[in-house]
Amino acid sequence: MGISVDTFFLELNGKGTLQAQIQQMIAEGILSGRFHVGEKLPSSRKLAAHLGVSRITVTLAYTELLANDYLTAKGRSGYFVSQNAPVPPKYTPVQKRDENVDWSSALARKFSGGDVLTKPSDWREYKYPFIYGQADRKLFDHANWRLCAVRALGHKDFASLTGDYVDQDDPLLIEFIARHTLPRRGIAARPEEILITMGAQNALWLASRILLNRNRTAVIEDPCYYALRDLLNRSDCKITAVPVDSDGLPPDMLPNETDVIFTTPSHQSPTTATMPVDRRNELLRRARELDAMVVEDDYEFELSFLGAPSPALKSMDRDGRVIYVGSFSKSLFPGLRLGYIVGSEPFIREARALRSLVLRHPPGHIQRTAAYFLSLGHYDAQIRRMSKTLARRREALDIAVEQHGLTVAGRGIMGGSSLWMSAPDHVDTTRLARDLQRQSVHIEPGAPFFKGPQQPRNFYRLGYSSISKDRIAPGVKLIADAIRSA
Repeated sequence: MGISVDTFFLELNGKGTLQAQIQQMIAEGILSGRFHVGEKLPSSRKLAAHLGVSRITVTLAYTELLANDYLTAKGRSGYFVSQNAPVPPKYTPVQKRDENVDWSSALARKFSGGDVLTKPSDWREYKYPFIYGQADRKLFDHANWRLCAVRALGHKDFASLTGDYVDQDDPLLIEFIARHTLPRRGIAARPEEILITMGAQNALWLASRILLNRNRTAVIEDPCYYALRDLLNRSDCKITAVPVDSDGLPPDMLPNETDVIFTTPSHQSPTTATMPVDRRNELLRRARELDAMVVEDDYEFELSFLGAPSPALKSMDRDGRVIYVGSFSKSLFPGLRLGYIVGSEPFIREARALRSLVLRHPPGHIQRTAAYFLSLGHYDAQIRRMSKTLARRREALDIAVEQHGLTVAGRGIMGGSSLWMSAPDHVDTTRLARDLQRQSVHIEPGAPFFKGPQQPRNFYRLGYSSISKDRIAPGVKLIADAIRSA
């Protein structure tokens, strides 16, 4: 009995070469028990025509499976599932046990249930993914990242791969950040003032744990990065949310009891507002007056394709009260989880000790791979490529938004990768987002960015880092139609 050719199909965004995908498809069929010993595979010609690939690709896949004893060949009869193919495992699933723990009282703290956005795991399957903060695989330099990773696996770098840095970091990566990345933001820092983190989120957590306690007050922007607010809500500190305006956080609105100020001056999250230099000076003056610390999240400064970014707040700091947070996760890929925090040596000393208690240090191989990717010029080349592409997508998005009469609530003047939008007051964008998913459109509702029970429901964010230029206009039309019918 033969296996039907209709059993086989290639995924739209399958991983690996076509040959590897075909091999995996057949091997999984055997291991799962769907293909049985002695069953005949479709001919290479028939399977190639069905999958839309070359016959040699199928033949090579069959040959590899033959060498691994998954298949056997019988003269001119074709390929069959081998008698020696791996047998599907047989086991009895573990039955759910009766637990007697009262988890409502056993848990001393709860961290779930925060007001955060969730991204669908299958967002790449959406036709119109206006998703924020995700990488476009077409823009990433896979080849050179792979070469840097292989180089970091070499004998010369054996210590960085296998060693325990304890509380230290890769010196090559620290050197590059100190000599190349920070000077672009006008920041001068010694290695003792830089710490590698597991992304910006980890850096914000470190800063909050070191600078805040139950007797201190943190000021956050409203709206703000929802994960920061959720993080602070689960700490012991007091929180004051200050509404932002078109220039970002207004210094004169900071309460007198402020101890730590969390701000995104270069590219306010999520409104994308850029704080003018005069206001930055006023914010530093007000922080000095309050004797408050400032935590500056400088995300997306690299993606300033419309103009040079304003100086970092840290570069204007003469008191040492600004803690600077940067990340490679936005400019490379979010799964990298690699960022850095810059501050005065006493602060970094404590941050290093706290990080060591929790995770010791980010993996050495990842640090060394990133160091090579940065120092060999691949990172700068990728930023230039991304900036050109994002500029074209931004232009297409601006045109489509204007053509369909949508309202922009915030548009980053330096660039970035998103627009902050507002719908009419009666539109609940959480419901709108759910409705649009049925049409393969993804947008991000804005309510989670706001503090308190009276969250505005009519804001939403359109990211354009992962949607191709040709799909922007039809996607915006679907959004506009959905808003008009809401």
